[in-house]
Amino acid sequence: MVYYFMKFKLINLLSVFLDNIIPEKYLSKLQEFLLSGAIFTDASEVLAILSVFIAITEIVLILTLTILNFPVSILILPFFAIPGLFTYVIVQQEKRAQEIEKTAPDFLRQLSSMLQVGLSFENAMEDMSQYGEGPLYDEMRRTIIEIRMGRNFDDAWRAMSKRLKSTELERVFGIILDGRKSGSSISTVLLDVSDDLRDLLALKRERKSTVMMSVMFLLISAIIATPFAIGMVSVYSGFMQSYGMESEVILTAPVAGEIYLVIHSVLVGFIISIIMYGEIKKGIKFSLPLAAASFGIFYVISTFGGNLLMGGF
Repeated sequence: MVYYFMKFKLINLLSVFLDNIIPEKYLSKLQEFLLSGAIFTDASEVLAILSVFIAITEIVLILTLTILNFPVSILILPFFAIPGLFTYVIVQQEKRAQEIEKTAPDFLRQLSSMLQVGLSFENAMEDMSQYGEGPLYDEMRRTIIEIRMGRNFDDAWRAMSKRLKSTELERVFGIILDGRKSGSSISTVLLDVSDDLRDLLALKRERKSTVMMSVMFLLISAIIATPFAIGMVSVYSGFMQSYGMESEVILTAPVAGEIYLVIHSVLVGFIISIIMYGEIKKGIKFSLPLAAASFGIFYVISTFGGNLLMGGF
């Protein structure tokens, strides 16, 4: 009980400290990023938990190194928690965006029906948000609260469309806003964009299914084939050095291999983004997890591969 109390107290103190030293705009951006991945903990507290986890794990590994004959480079492993958290949030964002896209056409059609019976746009949004469930309705409730607190409707609507993390929905919501501002029949606009969005999402699913084979090939290349090959080069280099056969090529081969591995993983991430989404800017969400995973596999092969091979012989 005392241990858990001290641990939570340490996290709280560290969270307050991070709140004081990190600018508010960066914490706000991190908070939005975490919220998009269904992590509702304060950004400073997440950073504090991550820092405590890395520190405790490093201490445990240092104690382990004094007992077992593990390489010092194993101390880098706890830092993989950072790309691990990033990957988790990205995966949650993708699931959330897919769920929102799935429900958006029906949501827009229902909103159009409520406008046709005489409700105003804001009242229709409020009525639907009270009974609907899911991330789209959660965003709608947040938008209504912002409007009640004095935020301009157009700004709140645009902010919601950006929080949905979907290019298609952001475009559709922009069309709806433009139609509302131009004075056209908004119920008709909603029906039209609902049908267009349904067709667009069907084409998107079809495109995704046709490119998955290429994506799987790239993933296997980045996570399995390349790290294993470069890891075996590092094992061979260590084997040659153990027999005194050192040269510039043997010494620099592992370092050059690590650099190539990171560059290869980053490029594969951008290529996957182009194949799946048709744009390169989303590649960073693939590049960082791929680089971390490939380097982790390379590290395991290069560190323990030699012992496994020697044990086999």
